Amino acid sequence: MSFGETVLLGALAGFTIYLGLPFGRIEFVSQRARVGLAMFSVGVLAFLFAEVFVHGLQIVEHRFDALHDGNGSLPAGAALALLFGAGFTAGTAGLALVEKRMRTAKGPPIAGGATDALTVEQVDLLTDEPSARARALRTGMAIAAAIGLHNFAEGLAIGVSANTGEIGLATVLIIGFAVHNATEGFGIVGPMSGEAERPSWGFLGLMGLIGGGPTFLGTVIGQAWVSPALEVAFFAVAGGSILYVVIQLLEVCRRQAMPVLVGWMLLFGLLLGFGTDWVLVAAGA
Repeated sequence: MSFGETVLLGALAGFTIYLGLPFGRIEFVSQRARVGLAMFSVGVLAFLFAEVFVHGLQIVEHRFDALHDGNGSLPAGAALALLFGAGFTAGTAGLALVEKRMRTAKGPPIAGGATDALTVEQVDLLTDEPSARARALRTGMAIAAAIGLHNFAEGLAIGVSANTGEIGLATVLIIGFAVHNATEGFGIVGPMSGEAERPSWGFLGLMGLIGGGPTFLGTVIGQAWVSPALEVAFFAVAGGSILYVVIQLLEVCRRQAMPVLVGWMLLFGLLLGFGTDWVLVAAGA
């Protein structure tokens, strides 16, 4: 498989994310439908968190396992472990700091936050349609960025496999990631499913580039150069970012008092995420 063919197929694997993004333009009129889609996206994101966290830990553990064979280095393993911890902290605390700055500049947080200490005017601001739209779009942006970090690592896997001559594995990864990434668009548009929060087509296009473009970029870099430290860093930051966004969305949905709907849609999202991953495993990836 040539460099051009690998990069082209890597781009295809990333940009299937656009298959789910148009759902953000559907005019859901009920709050129940909005909460359902948001919780479905939480399920998908929860799966992604588990996936990237485990993959990052496996790279670190592999470095320590090598010590038993006399091929490893304790300082190198410790450095990777510290990098993983720092990246995870950056993903969670980094988004929190960004949200704080945006809240200071534009008003209410992107999602969640206590309202019992707010004034009447501030509560009105939280329920104001333009304000709700701004929060939903910022949440979608944060989700797209977190997914983009995760997809960069997927692109690295494609590029490295092709670069080392494992063409069969690279092909399977491309197909599997293309199927898997198609579900990630739901995670981005989940907070924007209300009529007041409907994003423009241009905004959805930008979210697709942020979320799916890194797969293409990772494929290019993986073909040329990759290191365990780079993989660990991106897996850790992606995991921290996804966890932060999941917590925010859960807080929003908790207030809607729809426990049955929340539970079922969360389950469906998790099953879809794991289902696409099982297809990948069954295919030999």
